[in-house]
Amino acid sequence: MPEQASLDDTDRAILDLLRDNARRPLREIATAVGLTVAPVQRRITRLEKLGVIERYTVQINHGRIAGGIEAMTELHFADDLDLAQIMEFVAQVPEVKEVLTLAGDPDALIRIQVEGVEDLRRVVSSLRSTKAIASTKTLVVLEQWTRRG
Repeated sequence: MPEQASLDDTDRAILDLLRDNARRPLREIATAVGLTVAPVQRRITRLEKLGVIERYTVQINHGRIAGGIEAMTELHFADDLDLAQIMEFVAQVPEVKEVLTLAGDPDALIRIQVEGVEDLRRVVSSLRSTKAIASTKTLVVLEQWTRRG
């Protein structure tokens, strides 16, 4: 397991600002945290090298796109599970956009993005086809809200 990075309050503030808007200008970040642009750039570079910042991305509201369905599926694994194999299997399903392994019930939660109900049925059936997954429960996302900062 990679070593965990030590972050100070300024690092955390920079991360919060980037989490809210990954395209936020460095000058705006610098003003918000009380530094100049150069130290902010160095801190961001350090956070990237440490793997704290893995990538920059966009959050899409799939409910705004015609014909798109987003769903969360709970996975319950069979007793003889090999977590690495499950992750490898799920990663091969292009409609699976995120996997969270959990302590408790269920064993994992996956986020699925599909075009319609038939696609969702096909993906869930595909997941159920492996003996390592004992059962699933799928919930369709109606609306999405994310806390910023």
